[in-house]
Amino acid sequence: MNTTPFRCVCGFRRLVLAVAALAVLPLFAAGAQGAYIIPIEGDIEPSTAVFVRRQATKALEAGATELIFEIDTFGGRVDSALRISSFIGSIRDARTTAWVRSGPDSLGVSWSAGALIAMSCSRLYMAPGTSIGAAAPVVAGADGQMEGAGEKTVSAVRAQMAALAEKNGYPQAIALAMVDADIVLYEARSGERVELLTLEELEAAEKANPATIRGKLVSGAGKLLSLTAGEAERYGLSSGTIDDAEAILTALGAPAPAVELSPSIADSIVVLLSSAAVQSILILIGLVAIFLEINTPGFGLPGTVALVSFLVLFGTNALMGSVGSIELILFMLGVGLLAVEIFVLPGFGVTGISGIVLIGASLVLSMQDFVVPTLDWEWELLGRNVLTVSVGLMSAIVAIGLLALAGPRIKLFDRLTLRTTISDTAGGSLAADAQSAAASQGDHPLVGKRGTAVTTLRPSGRAMIDGTVRSVETDGSFVEQGQELVVVAVHGSRIVVSVV
Repeated sequence: MNTTPFRCVCGFRRLVLAVAALAVLPLFAAGAQGAYIIPIEGDIEPSTAVFVRRQATKALEAGATELIFEIDTFGGRVDSALRISSFIGSIRDARTTAWVRSGPDSLGVSWSAGALIAMSCSRLYMAPGTSIGAAAPVVAGADGQMEGAGEKTVSAVRAQMAALAEKNGYPQAIALAMVDADIVLYEARSGERVELLTLEELEAAEKANPATIRGKLVSGAGKLLSLTAGEAERYGLSSGTIDDAEAILTALGAPAPAVELSPSIADSIVVLLSSAAVQSILILIGLVAIFLEINTPGFGLPGTVALVSFLVLFGTNALMGSVGSIELILFMLGVGLLAVEIFVLPGFGVTGISGIVLIGASLVLSMQDFVVPTLDWEWELLGRNVLTVSVGLMSAIVAIGLLALAGPRIKLFDRLTLRTTISDTAGGSLAADAQSAAASQGDHPLVGKRGTAVTTLRPSGRAMIDGTVRSVETDGSFVEQGQELVVVAVHGSRIVVSVV
């Protein structure tokens, strides 16, 4: 039997499999031993922490062995920087490298929170013309100007920087001088080695090694330490001054090319939704929608809008890791108290105010990961969150007031109010009741009594009559809250009123 065609087919098949294997092998190798570049740029915000964690986790799941954090920032929120630092420090399956980059579209700096994040990595590289340092925490003063945080906050960040330097092999004196302006550093040379030492360390080094040469004063009292790329390499902070990512991969011995991750549309949406302006707008929309839903029978569009608004608000903050059960419980209690105030109790008093306070507290707590602030930056963050929530609450109160006054005259709300005249009910003819009011003047003690509408009558509602809040109804007309009424007829449990 002629087996040539069969052999040809098998040979072609083996050739295809071999080519496919050669094509897939580099991809597999890149996935198994790849390097990933994760940018950390702009202001350090909660959304930055979410982005870094998500992208780094994605890279680790893909088999990354090198994570290069491309840092380009003036700094930002201390809590977000600490979260990023803690996450980077927890990475065990890949080597972490910080790279302070430069370029036409970059700042070329890693200051403040950026320095803290850089020290969290196992090694540091810097591009020519960049700088790092000035990591002391600052807060907004009473005049709006930034000023140094209190000693308690500085001490906490100083300890964290020292711990990171100790863990990753960076000079501790440099790390401390970037945070604490009271630390003075001198240049010391011993043979080919050049380092920065505090005065105490320098004196001890001179006693231990007389060949130690005291150099210039690099960081004086009252100044925070910042180093250029060349200085950082000279004093042992940086592992090298490198222009581009390819050179870093060569220095790390990592396979090229690196996978460069960048913010996606989802990341941009998270940044937008977590901004103070958008969160204030969500609070405004949600509370106004709750008001409309409470004043509308059944569950309709306003309730859906309120639900979506607060789901987006709490969901976004949950992504930031700052929403727990306490925030949701406080919010539900607040909404419940508002409903009780509107439906059960007359006027607006302690119950309604308590509901608003609980809702406000739940929203503030959803924007931060602490309950009681203890550090300066926590107090600053609390003030910022209170301002955001207050703007939303006050805007909602104003909007609700305007709707309550103008609602009956706005065609958009025609479906929320009764415009038709009701001439009959299950209890009989309201018109007949009104006509027979004169004949029943002496039949019931409430007839002829005056009162005030405590809720809007559409045409039924509640009114304060003879010192008691009672359920009443009109002859079908619309009566706004606060108008004076008079009882014109009483038939069983039905109290018929009209406007004075």
